[in-house]
Amino acid sequence: MLEKLHLGLIVSCQALPDEPLHGPEIMARMAAAAAEGGAVGIRANGAADVRAIKRAVSLPVIGIVKRNYPDSAVYITPTLGEIEELLDAGADIIAFDATRQSRPGNCTLEQIIDLLNASPAASMADISTLEEALYAESLGVGCVSTTLSGYTPYSRQQEGPNLELLELAAQRLKIPVIAEGRISQPAQVEAALGLGAYAVVVGSAITRPQLITRQFAAAARKVRMNNNGNERPN
Repeated sequence: MLEKLHLGLIVSCQALPDEPLHGPEIMARMAAAAAEGGAVGIRANGAADVRAIKRAVSLPVIGIVKRNYPDSAVYITPTLGEIEELLDAGADIIAFDATRQSRPGNCTLEQIIDLLNASPAASMADISTLEEALYAESLGVGCVSTTLSGYTPYSRQQEGPNLELLELAAQRLKIPVIAEGRISQPAQVEAALGLGAYAVVVGSAITRPQLITRQFAAAARKVRMNNNGNERPN
């Protein structure tokens, strides 16, 4: 299944409950549009979305479950329960937080990977540092993704993608390294693949129209503000 992603674009089709496009059927249509545009895989949040997307497209589906627990900062597929939900939904690949932070309910990273290694789904370890990537590889994961770089307090904080981490991981690891996180331009996709990324994930820049609109609206607002305060009617 991972081979189908090689040197391609994975589109993350996600909308949280407070977002306008939230809902499995809407995300399935978004996935179909991404497939039509040339995506080689889809990353989806929640069992319901995974099921709907698998009915809509024939591409590999990477499943996650974002769920907050009061006793842990880990929220991407944090426990064995979320793994079971995604397996039941038929996710082809399951991604999970592979940082060394404590997980909810005393669940361990090793337990997560052991369960996935005994399942039909491939495993994708979302990491934030090179050390985490190396440790995940030592536990037998199928691939790692740079998803969480900048989202843990101890990883590099920057606006754009962490291409340095990507390059180091691609050089050091023997398993595929997926580039994900803050990739918003086609040139960044090309750069990531040139640095050794096995595939690239792009999400908000494609599938969150409210964020895309905000960028264009900000440009228009800047012109209005510079126009001596004389705004034209909408």
